[in-house]
Amino acid sequence: MEATTFDILMILSLGVLAGTGTGLVIGSIAGIGRHGWASMPAGDRQKTLLLILACSSTFIALLSWYLFQYSEGASLPALF
Repeated sequence: MEATTFDILMILSLGVLAGTGTGLVIGSIAGIGRHGWASMPAGDRQKTLLLILACSSTFIALLSWYLFQYSEGASLPALF
């Protein structure tokens, strides 16, 4: 079985969605996201963005691992 473009896009979109939500929740629990985005200090914005990027990349990696682990013989499609 080969991973289709739809599979890859689905993994990316679900990973970004779940990572954004998780990063924002962690940030608000930690007290980083108390303010509105416009009134937030630059340091808090950077911490929030780093949380979102870290959580998104983690979710994308886990979803990709799940796809390739449980799909028999799955491989990435040839781009060229």
